Amino acid sequence: MPQFKRYRRIASRTTADLVGPRRLRYLLKSRPVADTVAERWDRLHRHCADDGSRVRLERLFSRLGSIDPGIQESALAELELATRLLAAGAVVQFLPESEARSADLECRLEDRRFFVEVTVMIGAGERARRLSFQSPMGRVGDEEPDQIPGDVLTNAILARIHQKAKQVRDYCDPVVLFISVPNVDSDRKSRYGRHPLALDVKTLIGSISILLPKLRHLSGVLLALWNVNPLPFKSGVRLRNVSVVERSRHQDTSPRVRMLIVNPSADSPLSDTEHAVLKQLL
Repeated sequence: MPQFKRYRRIASRTTADLVGPRRLRYLLKSRPVADTVAERWDRLHRHCADDGSRVRLERLFSRLGSIDPGIQESALAELELATRLLAAGAVVQFLPESEARSADLECRLEDRRFFVEVTVMIGAGERARRLSFQSPMGRVGDEEPDQIPGDVLTNAILARIHQKAKQVRDYCDPVVLFISVPNVDSDRKSRYGRHPLALDVKTLIGSISILLPKLRHLSGVLLALWNVNPLPFKSGVRLRNVSVVERSRHQDTSPRVRMLIVNPSADSPLSDTEHAVLKQLL
């Protein structure tokens, strides 16, 4: 007889109330949360009326109660992005989970649609610091690292873009990849430090801009970087396909840096309306 995968029974709508504001702030020690879960649930549940979206929403809210920070942040990133897309005027539908490679969100604007794949890089900052101090011969005392942590993080982001691009190569409509690099290290005692990671944002932008034309099935990349310290731009040159917003480190309910990089060589390019809506998310 065929074997079917059995799923644990999903939570009911009361999940959003059980994981309330106080409970969520206790669970997500890495950063404060701007909205309450109940407000997000009501907003998304009201607009996403199809059965598939509601099943996915209940599972996402259930995952907020997980002790695994990766599961928490992945669910939170998807919920936050969907809420912001709705506020920007898009019609959002959560795509069902499956073993097949597919995007997470389907968004409609006027008579067009685009898809969004959401991915979270957990502990990327601390791994960048750790790898920058590693070498085959080891290190002695306070010896300086051979690699800069910001460069290690940049390479990790490029690798994730290349990996995720393979997952959405069969789509005929525009596809946007959203990558969140949250700060989940603030509650851990780490020998590599917990201070914001110095990042050359212009180098990151240039590296992604060079990579995207090789990934023609990817229409653009959205990035949310939390625990970083962006280095000052050394040049006044700006790329037309790039939008960047930097915030003060005191605004801890929002990422320190958000950026949108559009692929000028995409097979399915974003329309002007879609581009404008995505820029509102910054």
